[in-house]
Amino acid sequence: MQPIISIITVTYNAGQVLEKTIRSIVSQTAFANVEYIIVDGASKDNTTDIIRQHEHHVSRWISEPDKGLYDAMNKGIAMATGDYVWFINAGDEIYENDTLEKILQQPSGADIYYGETLETTEAGETIGMRRLSTPEQLDWKSFQWGMLVCHQSILVKREIAGNYDLSYRIAADIDWVISALKKSTLVINTHLVLSRFAKGGTSGKHIKKALRERFGIMTRNYGFMRTVFNHVVIGTKFFWFLMRNKRF
Repeated sequence: MQPIISIITVTYNAGQVLEKTIRSIVSQTAFANVEYIIVDGASKDNTTDIIRQHEHHVSRWISEPDKGLYDAMNKGIAMATGDYVWFINAGDEIYENDTLEKILQQPSGADIYYGETLETTEAGETIGMRRLSTPEQLDWKSFQWGMLVCHQSILVKREIAGNYDLSYRIAADIDWVISALKKSTLVINTHLVLSRFAKGGTSGKHIKKALRERFGIMTRNYGFMRTVFNHVVIGTKFFWFLMRNKRF
């Protein structure tokens, strides 16, 4: 029996981008295996009108004030009853109509499935594949080199998907994935592009705070000296990337 995937979309004043996200989910050829949940933060635009237009495809949804993105994502996890949770937030899309079907063809029983991410502009124009290299084999130590797998391209078994730590305002997704990987025994690389990620989110707009939070998370998981050394290596590689591409 194939697993049920709880796809969770978190929204707030997302009227301009929500419909493309919903359409990418309800058009999945394996949609029968989807429990679709939308968590809205009491939007003041036409977000809830759009949700109501597609309500027949939505398993459950709420619209109420929250304490931010990660609080809303925690609500989504609490509402989920499927075997896996997959966050495709407003503005993002599943890569192709048969992507979920291809995921379900992977070997069964994994704690985590992951794949590649195509980056787009907020207007939907293609930028290209995400710059960070997705590792052939992923474990919790992989993230000492950064967010190597985009949050929109990782499916986590619900029983190991804890809550997001609300003490982090921007980088709780890294902490959440590391925690899930520590609990996992079988992690499968699907070798698929799983999602289209619209750049321009919270971490991109508050880069300094995001870096501070990420440094703290990595220090807690990997130690201070190891984290400092890794950041020197990452910074050096990024500098040479800029030089090679004449962006410096």
